[in-house]
Amino acid sequence: MPVAAIVPAAGRGERLGGDLPKALHEVRGHPLVWHAVDALARGAQLLEVVVVAPREHAGPMTDALVDVAVPTRVVAGGASRQVSVAAGLDALDPRADLVLVHDAARPLLPPAMVARVVAALAAGAEGVVPVVPAVDTIKQVDDAGLVVATLVRSNLRMVQTPQGFRRDVLARAHACARAAGVVDASDDATLLERLGRPVRTVAGDGYAFKVTHPVDLTLLDLLLGGSTGRLDRHRDRQEDERDQDAPSLQGGGHGDERSRG
Repeated sequence: MPVAAIVPAAGRGERLGGDLPKALHEVRGHPLVWHAVDALARGAQLLEVVVVAPREHAGPMTDALVDVAVPTRVVAGGASRQVSVAAGLDALDPRADLVLVHDAARPLLPPAMVARVVAALAAGAEGVVPVVPAVDTIKQVDDAGLVVATLVRSNLRMVQTPQGFRRDVLARAHACARAAGVVDASDDATLLERLGRPVRTVAGDGYAFKVTHPVDLTLLDLLLGGSTGRLDRHRDRQEDERDQDAPSLQGGGHGDERSRG
């Protein structure tokens, strides 16, 4: 089944500082969005990638992606992540039956993680999210900052991207959300949950962390610098796993969990 990807890249990145969108912050000679698109292309055969950018930065975003190894277009985003993804979905190649939605701020996406998401979709899932276990104790607090509950960590997962969807299901979820006046969902799986549609989970990866604070840029620079070779070795292992998983894209899924909203 043909696969394409949407990369929302309209975030302002205020916590990183500077006037540029977060996706245009450069590390090791390329902006975050270039690294993110390059990582997607390593993990799946994509018809194209549609990057959704602030209208005023569409030109620089296009220039930043001229040498990526997959057909890529830049379209203008909206006032929220949800609106931006919808714009990308409208612009996406009509041949694509499966859609990946990936944060531009996750530039170290391992290839095998992409393959796991695509394999679960090919096996029949309507929506798929990669997850990692919560490692910290998580408290629920009230408006005054007082703890009201300690959540059971064994039942919690932290969600990463790319999230994967059947295109028709994702389009219907966005349409229903707009009709209900919902415009600021934090991720696309939430929109499927609103419809009561099943969302499958697959294993995420610690390397797929989200660049949010300046310290994340420092970590990213160290990892991409390759002084220890750890990132290269991890990528080599991941690409081997991706190649091993390739035949399963038309067959069964992985040992994963299901969640419903």
